[in-house]
Amino acid sequence: MSSTKKQKTENGHIDNGGLWELDEETLNSGACGFTASQLFIKNPACVAYTYDDVIMMPGHISFGLNEVDISTKLTKKIALKVPFVSSPMDTVTEHNMAISMALQGGIGIIHSNFTIEEQAAEVRKVKRYKNGFITDPICLSPDNTVMDVMELKAKHGYSGIPITNNGQMGGKLMGIVSNRDITFIDDSSMKLKEIMTPRDKLAVAKEGVELIEANEILKETKKGKLPVVNDNDELVALIARTDLLKNIEFSEASKDPVTKQLLVGAAIGTRPEDRDRAAALVAAGVDVIVVDSSQGDSLYQIDIVKHLKASHEKLQVIAGNVVTPAQALRLIQAGADGLRVGMGIGSICTTQEVCAVGRAQASAVFHVAKFARKYGVPILADGGIKSTGHITKALSLGASCVMMGSMLAGTDEAPGEYFYQDGVRLKRYRGMGSIEAMSKGSDKRYVWENNSSHSIKVAQGVSGAVQDKGTMQRYIPYLTQGVRHGMQDAGMQSLNQVWEALYNDTLRFEIRSPAAQKEGGVHGLHSYQKRLF
Repeated sequence: MSSTKKQKTENGHIDNGGLWELDEETLNSGACGFTASQLFIKNPACVAYTYDDVIMMPGHISFGLNEVDISTKLTKKIALKVPFVSSPMDTVTEHNMAISMALQGGIGIIHSNFTIEEQAAEVRKVKRYKNGFITDPICLSPDNTVMDVMELKAKHGYSGIPITNNGQMGGKLMGIVSNRDITFIDDSSMKLKEIMTPRDKLAVAKEGVELIEANEILKETKKGKLPVVNDNDELVALIARTDLLKNIEFSEASKDPVTKQLLVGAAIGTRPEDRDRAAALVAAGVDVIVVDSSQGDSLYQIDIVKHLKASHEKLQVIAGNVVTPAQALRLIQAGADGLRVGMGIGSICTTQEVCAVGRAQASAVFHVAKFARKYGVPILADGGIKSTGHITKALSLGASCVMMGSMLAGTDEAPGEYFYQDGVRLKRYRGMGSIEAMSKGSDKRYVWENNSSHSIKVAQGVSGAVQDKGTMQRYIPYLTQGVRHGMQDAGMQSLNQVWEALYNDTLRFEIRSPAAQKEGGVHGLHSYQKRLF
């Protein structure tokens, strides 16, 4: 097969038989932007850059939006369909968030402000999850009252509640109470055993039932709820008709290829007792452990990374946080399967202000990713993400995934209750370095010794609130589509292509002046309304 000989046009452009290519003089002049090496390595001003400082140059589009591939690697052995990870913060990731992230192709990291048993239980809830099955329904006992049902209905919006002998999931199924059972009851102190639909009149499914079969049972019986019981008639799950109707097959879900269970991660600290925590998490089925420390280059973290890799052969370990190749090298040497990059750049983080240590995130991501690539270690850009544009920039600077906190904290699946302030619906959000979070246990990220001279807690974060973002089932597709648009505009069809262009100096960037940054956002309006989707 003959190759087309490249020739120059009379204007100096390269003609390869198809689209003309730009002449070298124009390309090298900076007219089409600059390489990442020119920005971050040949840097005579010795300046570190944030995501806002950097802008990507557009490329040629020869493919559709639906052809953009954003699949990636979280660690050496864990692949994801989308490059999104929820942060191990106590106002961001518990089992509901982790389930939602995994269903949509990402992964959630369960925070460690739990007891060992509680954190392991959160992991088990994710691993046991089956799409369409409610594995932790609210239960009541026969001795509860109508008032209890009414309070639950007011709080959660539903009243179809299974009744077990002990009022807990896993108890022997005694009956079920629905809205029609309590609608015409005037005495709110009446016991549920007097009004519930008893067990012998219930349609139930046996443990192991498939979703399609459960759907048929609900159709035949015309019931709103279908309890799932084991051979001892103990409640193991609940299927709701409303949930079944809304059920979606998540084809992009992050699952173990063998067990088909959802993938989930969990955070631990670097103290000796965290080895017991790690063992409990592994027993619960955790797929990846994130060693959670604000400054990851320490003897403590190196020791625990080595311990985890030696004690749990199949476990993937993400170490960090780091912002320089020197920090990364020691953790790679210890056996880290992934690195978490970022220090002092989160919206609720004050590490740079308090400790005078850290790095602007765009520079940190580029330098650590470029170095870790030599060892085949993916990096996770943690913090500083405020928009889909920031996600695209992080990936284009070498990150394999982005970890998000404030971006996800206002969703329905994040822990906590909504509240209103000045007519705006909000949720609490706090840094793990805030005094409030440290009092719950996250001080282990910052304090390594317990003697009296070092026991004073110095806050490296704040507490605040973020605006309601709705359900993750709408929010993650919005983020995904935003990243695809960014990559398409840059002329990049996959993340592998992005990284190839980054390191062969064909992906181009520029540094934006403060005026350019202002120009690149909404400006010149008296007022405006910003809707995400």
